[in-house]
Amino acid sequence: MNRVSRFSAGVVALFALAGVARPARAHVDYVTEPGAAAVEAIEFLVEVLSSPLNLALVVGGTLGTVALLVAVLLVRPTVPDIEALRSVLDGYREYVPWMLRLSLGLPLVGAGFAGYLFSPAVPAEARVLQVALGFLLLCGLATRAVAATGLLVYLGTFVSNPELALAIEYVPGFLALVLVGSGRPSADHMLKQVADAPGTWYGRVDPVQGVADRFRAAVDPYERLVPTVLRVGLGVGFIYLGVTQKLADPGPALTVVDTYDLTAVVPVDPGLWVVGAGLTEAGVGLLLVAGYLTRAAAGTAFLMLVLTLFGLPDDPVLAHVTLFGMLSAVFTLGAGPLSVDAWLAARSDSESGAEPGEREGTASLTD
Repeated sequence: MNRVSRFSAGVVALFALAGVARPARAHVDYVTEPGAAAVEAIEFLVEVLSSPLNLALVVGGTLGTVALLVAVLLVRPTVPDIEALRSVLDGYREYVPWMLRLSLGLPLVGAGFAGYLFSPAVPAEARVLQVALGFLLLCGLATRAVAATGLLVYLGTFVSNPELALAIEYVPGFLALVLVGSGRPSADHMLKQVADAPGTWYGRVDPVQGVADRFRAAVDPYERLVPTVLRVGLGVGFIYLGVTQKLADPGPALTVVDTYDLTAVVPVDPGLWVVGAGLTEAGVGLLLVAGYLTRAAAGTAFLMLVLTLFGLPDDPVLAHVTLFGMLSAVFTLGAGPLSVDAWLAARSDSESGAEPGEREGTASLTD
């Protein structure tokens, strides 16, 4: 099946499901005060689905979306416009390291000055550490080492602060930067060019290029996994938010719906807002993890975040910059290896007798 054709039809499917949920899909903890009334999840779900209209919308919307996804898989429609878009995106691949550096560096600097550690849910005075990490990433200086340090800091503090799961996107972001490096423009690239130029003074005294070259050679075979790391990490994050912040703990989410009068935007039961939001986030996350209709899922998730920012004026924009940047990278790269999209592309090539082409997201990002 044509990968871009699946993207086109998938957008329709995902927007159909997303229509029930709109801006309530936020990091709920960022816009609610602690102590929201507890609501038992099973009782809540039973109560919401006890309404025939709610039941019809949830079951009908879910079954309709699944049916459409299966239909796209079987029919494999072709849309030349989307094929052209894919060609354009392939030309943006070299900018992915820059996207990742910006999407991690900017929120790290902001978190340092705002007084929280990675996530607004974890207040901490870590200004020097986070500003230093963020600034070095923005400059692209010692990028792989800085990303590895950031990953270790996140994982180390996660042990005592499980609330950091709200910012779990940092894990695939840091890991992807360890694999792909700084790209260009970056200080790393500039210094390497100077060090490699014949007769330069810096080249004679540079202490790091040899180590960096050896590390680069060691991780180069795994660079093709960058799209996989990003989409799976983001997918897990969206599933976590949909399940834990909506379906398993509906009380705060109901508070968000009431506080921002979201039922005036779409006049449905508040409980349906929460259920629809949770199912939509989890559904998008599952598509990303599976790598099916990957660009459609990434584009839909990006739009969800945009609607959230307009619908919830108190939601901290800076805390979502990482998601915006990483979803942009996934949209650019596609699914990469170990995905349903790649498997379908290989099957399509086999059926047509064509030579296997370069799969989505498997080429070098730094050529």
